[in-house]
Amino acid sequence: MTAARAWHGVPADHPFGVHTLPYGSFRAAGLPGRRACAAVGDRVLDLTAATAALLPHRAALFASGTLDGLLGAGPAVWAEVRAALTAWLTDDRHRPAVEPLLRPAGEVTLTLPFTVADYVDFYSSEHHARNLGRLFRPDGDPLTPNWKHLPIGYHGRSGTVAVSGTPVARPTGQRRTADGVVTLGPSERLDIEAEVGFVVGTPSTPGRPVPLADAGRHLFGVCLVNDWSARDIQAWEYVPLGPFLGKSFATSVSPWVVPLAALGHARVAPPPRDPRPLPYLDDTGGEPWGLDIELTVTLNGHPIARPPFSAMYWTAAQQLAHLTSGGAHVRTGDLFASGTVSGPGAGECGSLIELTRGGAVPLELPGGETRTFLRDGDEVVIGATAPGPGGVRVGLGSVSGRIVPTGTPTGA
Repeated sequence: MTAARAWHGVPADHPFGVHTLPYGSFRAAGLPGRRACAAVGDRVLDLTAATAALLPHRAALFASGTLDGLLGAGPAVWAEVRAALTAWLTDDRHRPAVEPLLRPAGEVTLTLPFTVADYVDFYSSEHHARNLGRLFRPDGDPLTPNWKHLPIGYHGRSGTVAVSGTPVARPTGQRRTADGVVTLGPSERLDIEAEVGFVVGTPSTPGRPVPLADAGRHLFGVCLVNDWSARDIQAWEYVPLGPFLGKSFATSVSPWVVPLAALGHARVAPPPRDPRPLPYLDDTGGEPWGLDIELTVTLNGHPIARPPFSAMYWTAAQQLAHLTSGGAHVRTGDLFASGTVSGPGAGECGSLIELTRGGAVPLELPGGETRTFLRDGDEVVIGATAPGPGGVRVGLGSVSGRIVPTGTPTGA
């Protein structure tokens, strides 16, 4: 039975068709607490109720209303649940039990889908790194000496990771003006970073590195990330220890986690590496962990960039291998982001600092407006799709955020 003929009526080419089935969490009027869910076209399926009725031995996975239980259950259970979910939506025998549990997506409030344990942000796009290097070190090598030897990253704050739609308050911090005066105040160079996030399911063993070949045992799925950045605060504080207040104020994630099982047709080989990485990072001849994900970035409804994730130099498997190589382990719900996704083209940059060349070339928006960095009231939306079976597209949904004035409570 094809998706187009299945009883749920979702067209085969819908980004959230049965070939995708992303997982999330929601609240709805008349229902107590939160519910875990899957997106089915323009509706959501209440998985907390569905598993209790149709898959009772797995009901505990979704009893909390989040994805926490599923994430920690491991690959065999992930496959079992996905197969059951697919059968419920494509076999007419399940329609009487499942159809009443489908709700229009517009009638629910999507929430943070899992408990974020630790958060790490990487810096894995060579195009992005070179663009910033040319801005910051115009007379030197745009890449730092270590960049092609390891996936650079930093540890962020899980407590300020918020679901899409949560307002983003303009951060305050120290800045140094052009004439050398140090001041404290709201950021004047507030920026975006269009990224892809990877969600850890099965934890690893403390002190034991995760080899490249084992990445699929630990990584459950992907989401979209906007790692908001205060460039003026960051520029003053980051030497010598790296990002701090310029990054810690907000990180937005999409409400949907797309399982890696849905992205099999999006797997591509990463770019050639030169020099060849050390053995623990050398993926030559191994499973391809590049992903052909196409991102779109809009500012106040106007498209400004289309960053290609397939151009990323370091993959999620390499990031995981490096993260654990020093003895640290990953936990269920860990989130690590790719770093800004940028491609070689002028319209393929995932940050405003690149798109405007450090603010020197403003973006032109409809109605005669221009932007170098974000103003209060601006809304940024990042969406993405990837190749799926039979030529359809797998949807990753979107992550959005609107800038509100400094000091505004956001509930993040």
